[in-house]
Amino acid sequence: MKTDINEFIANLEHRTPGENEFHQAVEEVIGSVWDFYEKNPRYQRANILARMVEPERVIMFRVPWVNDRGEVQINRGYRVEFNSALGPYKGGLRFHASVTLSILKFLGFEQTFKNSLTTLPMGGGKGGSDFSPKGKSDGEIMRFCQSFMTELYRHIGPNTDVPAGDIGVGGREIGYLFGQYKRLKNEFTGVLTGKGLSWGGSLIRPEATGFGAVYFAQHMLHRIGKDIEGQTISVSGFGNVAWGAISKINELGGKVVTISGPDGYIYDKNGISSEKVEYLLELRSTNNDIVSPYAEEFDAVFVPDKRPWEVPVDLAMPCATENEVGLDDAKELAKNGCKLLAEASNMGCTAEAVDFLTVAMDYAPGKAVNAGGVAVSGLEMSQNSMRINWPREEVDERLKGIMKAIHETCVGYGTKGNKVDYVKGANVGGFVKVAEAMLAQGVV
Repeated sequence: MKTDINEFIANLEHRTPGENEFHQAVEEVIGSVWDFYEKNPRYQRANILARMVEPERVIMFRVPWVNDRGEVQINRGYRVEFNSALGPYKGGLRFHASVTLSILKFLGFEQTFKNSLTTLPMGGGKGGSDFSPKGKSDGEIMRFCQSFMTELYRHIGPNTDVPAGDIGVGGREIGYLFGQYKRLKNEFTGVLTGKGLSWGGSLIRPEATGFGAVYFAQHMLHRIGKDIEGQTISVSGFGNVAWGAISKINELGGKVVTISGPDGYIYDKNGISSEKVEYLLELRSTNNDIVSPYAEEFDAVFVPDKRPWEVPVDLAMPCATENEVGLDDAKELAKNGCKLLAEASNMGCTAEAVDFLTVAMDYAPGKAVNAGGVAVSGLEMSQNSMRINWPREEVDERLKGIMKAIHETCVGYGTKGNKVDYVKGANVGGFVKVAEAMLAQGVV
């Protein structure tokens, strides 16, 4: 069996050289679903796994735009439409200098399983560009977004592919992208999610990933007889995910003591209160994600060029980027008494860290923990289709229900004895629904 797995991975790596992030994501999933796959010959006869790791469509295109000095700039645009067995492709657009095809394939592959777990009718996709909005004027960002959409609009639609925001794509960028799509297509449809509230957006969408992550972590704690209230928690990043997570943790009585940026991390022993979150939001909008000014403002400790995983906490929630928790970080967390890690970022832990964490503490992967963002995007799609807006309380209740269902799926497929393997539970739970749909639809 191991040889079969190794041959599968080796064949994938041979066909997709240099796509390390994508290989890591596939290995993590294949490793946990292989036994289940082997016990279901009908999946093997239909070659389901080989079809799952191959995107249905990869779109790459040139994005020319003009900066404020009148100079022509060129970036590369992508859309990876990975799997539509369950519904229209759904997944974010990332604008960041680090964007590569490998990263977008990893994200689109993960998105397929994440969307499956939400129980909503959404396939998996991801896209973006190596363009970074940081340091650009509003005019430059608008011109880039308009050029990007001038190519992308041919490939998306409310019943085909519905992108959302991701790193570097917030409300401003979604607005420019939507405006260009509307102009080109001459129609007002729910083709993008993360829109402004006055023109088709959903309440709590910006906070949804963080809210959902906390709801999932709360279910993990309840399973072992604990609660968020009274827990000391380490959070990384201070973007929308961290903002949502900190806000919900404060509401539920927990205490967040860290946030981080590219310059280092903040340790605030008194906790990051609602007032401090407001300061963080203002800081983020003006200083290129640097967190060090927080320390002086609130008499906290700033630790340069490090991540916050050395701080003793009860619960850790990575909320920044992929592979932000390495093996040494995981060991440090365990040594300092951390009992649970809920991965709110996409593939936030390295493969070595995951191997360690699944033994050392309760660990849940991003595809389950951070599914709240795409879940509320799916709810936005539903509201757009019905031409209605649900109140905040209704969206939040629906999100709670979705995160509870995802946790139950993970427990159902991942329980062995008294231990829950959340990685296996999430991967097998997500796999089964997609695989069954693919079987039903034939060889396509």
